[in-house]
Amino acid sequence: MLTDPPESTDITQRRLLQSIVEVARSVFGAAAASVFLVDRANGDLVFEAVAGEGENQLPGTRFPGGTGIAGWAVMGGQPLLVDDVAESPRFARAAAESTGYVPRSIMAAPLIADGECIGVLEVLDRDSRPRGDLGDMDSLGLLATEMATVLELLVRLRHDTGATRAVEVARFDLPLLQRVAERLPTASEQVGATVTKLLTMADELLAGGGA
Repeated sequence: MLTDPPESTDITQRRLLQSIVEVARSVFGAAAASVFLVDRANGDLVFEAVAGEGENQLPGTRFPGGTGIAGWAVMGGQPLLVDDVAESPRFARAAAESTGYVPRSIMAAPLIADGECIGVLEVLDRDSRPRGDLGDMDSLGLLATEMATVLELLVRLRHDTGATRAVEVARFDLPLLQRVAERLPTASEQVGATVTKLLTMADELLAGGGA
């Protein structure tokens, strides 16, 4: 997990993460979407943002590293789709029950920054709507890539100023999420509004809001 951020950057990070899980939940018509980050101090998985089931009580909740499907995605650095969790030995039912919601299906994609897995994006109980030219795992992977890019940028902006900061900002591929949205033609108006909000926050970050 990212540690000891300046207050303004921490707020920006939470807003960005919340927007991305809202996009993920809307895109997949899911019961919930969430992001865990890895606490580097002890390896715990920490709920950092949740949309849908558990959104009011789960942020800040911790599980030991390696717990469940999220833990497997972090340790393996690979995405995972489980359509029936009852058939998966990787599913941690006790952990799910402790959250108050036991899903039937889970998709999980690791967040990779600088070659390191820093967390995982999960989608619970997606619906069966067609979603354009991308498969569900590809769509989730693109969102995970965008999230990891944002988090990596936030880490760098905490420490960089001046010319160094300008170089890091130039590396940020702001149009990526817009391209994701464009490749999801069945996305609802709500998804489009959430994507727009996320891009606006990214613009604010690059303009100096996260410095």
